[in-house]
This record gives sequence, structure tokens and C-alpha cells, in this order.
Amino acid sequence: MKKIPVLLILALIFGISTVAAAADNYSSTIKVFRDSPALAKFFKDSYGYAVFPTIGKAGYVIGGSYGVGQVYRGKKVTGKSTVIEGSIGLQLGAEAFSEIIFFQDKRAYAEFTNGNFEFGATAQAVAITAGAQARTGTAGQSAGASAGPKTGVQAKVDYVKGMATFVHTKGGLMYEFSVGGQKFTFEKL
Repeated sequence: MKKIPVLLILALIFGISTVAAAADNYSSTIKVFRDSPALAKFFKDSYGYAVFPTIGKAGYVIGGSYGVGQVYRGKKVTGKSTVIEGSIGLQLGAEAFSEIIFFQDKRAYAEFTNGNFEFGATAQAVAITAGAQARTGTAGQSAGASAGPKTGVQAKVDYVKGMATFVHTKGGLMYEFSVGGQKFTFEKL
């Protein structure tokens, strides 16, 4: 009986990722993130970044996510990456989101591209809403702030251990209070 929810979760994850990935392209996803004023400094100053146009996530007590992305050094594509996340806890639903990870320097880029890289359960991602009045918010230790041009307040978001992660929700509904981590692979082009 417990195998059915797990199989359903896996089918949802791969279904969301596959369908959405077919319609996505990297340049339009990068544009969504570039349109956020809160990310301007990261595009200007980072050594490189990894972008995942669509990560599908689903959960029912046990959850997971999957996505395919590209890694850039400057504006040049250097490789492909996949992300897999496993989680356990109170969760129900499915969602799709885009993710970008900025690398502050060569060391952070090398750490990510050396093969298998993992974000632990304490890693944080900042949620953005692209547009004229982009908003940023964080989970965990930092407080959220509005970063729209009319607010007069700028978000204070910085690198943690040489990396800064941002997500943009595309759709779905997920109730979640769980613990998990993301694991990334890298394949050089």
C-alpha cells in the first residue's frame, strides 16, 4: 500500500519536469532572473552560475524533486547539471520552480563542478518574483525585504559559503514542513 504513494510522487516529479522542460529554454529563464533588480549585483560580480529552468517537486510525507540545468562561467556554457532532492516530513502537493545558483569565485565554481555537490538541510534559497516590483524573501536566518524600485528598501542578500541561491515559483501547490537536501551532478561539455 505504501508503494503506491511513492510511485505517484515519482511520476509527478518526472512528469512535471519533463513536460515543463520541453517548453522551457535557458535564455528565457535567465531573463526572468535578470529582470529582478535584487539580482543585478550577482549577474555583474559572480564568477559563474548554474540555472535550472524547471525543477519539478512533489511530496506526500516522502518527497522529491528533479531538474536539468546548465552551468555557466561568465556567459559561456561549461556543462550540464542535474539536481535531485529528497525530503521527509509533513508535506503534500506538487510544484514547479526555476532555480539559479551564483558562484562568488573560482573556488565556489570548482566546488560545484568537481562532480557531485550537495546542499544540506540548512541551505537557504531566496524566493523572487520577477517584474517591476520584485520581492525577495528568505527562509531561516535572514529577514525578507521588498526590492522593488518604488519601495525605497533594498534587500540585503549575500553569498553563503561562496554561493547564493534564488528560486522563482512557476506553479503548483505544496504544503511542506520537512527536512531534505539537494544533490547536484555536473557533466563538462
